[in-house]
Amino acid sequence: MTGNDAADRVPIAPQSIDVPLSRSAIFLVVTIAPSADALDAVRSALADLDGLVKTVGFRDLNGRLSCNVGIGSEAWARLSSRERPAELRPFRAIAGSVHTAVSTPGDLLFHIRAEREDLCFELERLLLDALGDAVTVVDEVQGFRYFDSRDLLGFVDATANPVGLDLPASSLVGDEDPAFAGGSYVVVQKYTHPLDAWAALSTEHQEAIIGRTKIDNVELDDATSGQKSHKTLATIVDENGDEHDILRDNMPFGRPGRGEFGTYFIGYARHLWVIERMLERMFIGDPVGSHDRLLDFSTPLTGTAFFAPPLDVLGALDAPEPDVRDDVEERPPAASGLGIGSLKAHPIERHES
Repeated sequence: MTGNDAADRVPIAPQSIDVPLSRSAIFLVVTIAPSADALDAVRSALADLDGLVKTVGFRDLNGRLSCNVGIGSEAWARLSSRERPAELRPFRAIAGSVHTAVSTPGDLLFHIRAEREDLCFELERLLLDALGDAVTVVDEVQGFRYFDSRDLLGFVDATANPVGLDLPASSLVGDEDPAFAGGSYVVVQKYTHPLDAWAALSTEHQEAIIGRTKIDNVELDDATSGQKSHKTLATIVDENGDEHDILRDNMPFGRPGRGEFGTYFIGYARHLWVIERMLERMFIGDPVGSHDRLLDFSTPLTGTAFFAPPLDVLGALDAPEPDVRDDVEERPPAASGLGIGSLKAHPIERHES
């Protein structure tokens, strides 16, 4: 077996945020029943997630099955005796003058990814069997890769995703919150599109809304005045002039027989405020009143925020939080720049189309 073959056959562990875009995905959002027994069942299922992924994924390691679990703000308080991640809070509805980013229920998010649809299906089935009546499904979407990573509007999606060393710096919590370093904040929204209305626009009009050319995906210059494009409004620059990226794993979904065509937005971020500010710029506008014109063709049906903890934290939600000081004293010092959350750690490359 060659080195590359060996790498291809390495399973992807649960809670692996920065893995390559998949061909298939399931986005499953559930709420947890109010009983103590339901909480115990959820903790047990989450602790066994690694084994469940291996049970299904071992049948075809090249299928690259993985699953990320996000925990909502209220659910974190119920499930864990640990302190909460620093920025974890409920998704806040954002009401603009024309469009509103709605806030909808969700205690747990399961983001299941693979190169094969059947692997995603089987893992979801076993997960729901394990959870039983401890949870209620409030949203379930099956996504697929569309041609060369395009959305159903015809544009290449997630082009601005960070790569290389920028990937963990943008998507993973670092030393600013050491108890949760390696985790990620996650926001999901399900959008539907009136494709007939979108198709009635000229290609030039569509490109002006998106901020990129449609065929070859070339970035257009930012408008110097007037209406800003989606690309510009979704770019977040802080007061110091530093740009903050997020990691998008968006996927199209749809049922043509029912006239349903949509995009499932899922953004992973080191800081939740980055996604919140992005959505404020889109829905409220910059300047205020100049909302993202893409929203005239994209209706948000859901909106929920979660935190995807590192795998060891996920498997020990109700265990006492470790004493960081004792841990530091007992362990030999780590090599400089190679700790969890370090920007010098060697990341898994994420390949974009």
